[in-house]
Amino acid sequence: MTELSAEAPGPNGRGGAQRIHPGSGRRKAPSHPKGRQLEPEAREQVSALLGDGELRRDLLIEYLHAIQDRHGHLSAAHLQALAELMGLPMAEVYEVASFYAHFDIVLDGETAPAPVTVRVCDSLSCCLQGAEALLRDLPAALGDGVRVVRAPCMGRCDLAPVAEVGHRHVDGASADSIGEVLRAGDLHPVMPAYEELAAYRDAGGYRQLEACLSGQRSRDEVCGALDESGLRGLGGAGFPTGRKWQLVRQQPAPRLVAINADEGEPGTFKDRFFLEISPHRFLEGALIAAWAVDAEAVYIYLRDEYPAVREILLAEIAALEAAGLAA
Repeated sequence: MTELSAEAPGPNGRGGAQRIHPGSGRRKAPSHPKGRQLEPEAREQVSALLGDGELRRDLLIEYLHAIQDRHGHLSAAHLQALAELMGLPMAEVYEVASFYAHFDIVLDGETAPAPVTVRVCDSLSCCLQGAEALLRDLPAALGDGVRVVRAPCMGRCDLAPVAEVGHRHVDGASADSIGEVLRAGDLHPVMPAYEELAAYRDAGGYRQLEACLSGQRSRDEVCGALDESGLRGLGGAGFPTGRKWQLVRQQPAPRLVAINADEGEPGTFKDRFFLEISPHRFLEGALIAAWAVDAEAVYIYLRDEYPAVREILLAEIAALEAAGLAA
């Protein structure tokens, strides 16, 4: 096998001819770093958008949304800048961004999408109500500057066919109604009327939570009440809820409560409907669950197709914190 010779420092620090085997791993360092080079402009844009504070790993999706909303897509340069600022591998940031349908990744050399995107739900419920015809006719009806794409179930099966223009849902959608939204230019979610904190408390809301926090009710008592109610999980196993809470409380800390507010199967829109009407009934239950298992935090996973619910929860959680009920 051929071997190569090179001038390299000898044992005493002076140069001397040495043989370097091709498979030894001792090769001359490249003159520039391997891989994609970080673009300073992209880094400055992402840093200015997200602020100078510490970036949290659990908010990665929120940061991706902020970039997408500002620039209309996620460029490779912005993804790399975000990865660098967060100290994460580029592969991890790309994996998260590419998993969700609402993120538009634009790689080097690719054309950015149109300024406005119209997403048409193509779930079974919407297809039965004319979604395929919408997808066929909308590009010609809306013209240039608007992108029309298919989208997974939007959880509004009772209002099919449904489209989303920016973050604004159009229920019972038609080419005319979507065109009206585009001409008006308001692409923010339509906020439904819901029961706010003051009204919920006036009707007796949070009395159960206050009884728990004040010691009027014990954790065993609450778990026992759940056992007597026969409440069970809906994930398929039907495990008794009260027993699950007791088992979780027996586990070593830290303990967390994770709530899945994602419903993507045709006909499943009960969670969205409920959260748009009575968010505090849900929030009080979540806080009682966290107290019962002695959890230090509650995480809510909310689908991207529910932008109005997100705005409601952000506002009402802030109100809860201000009232001292979510400490």
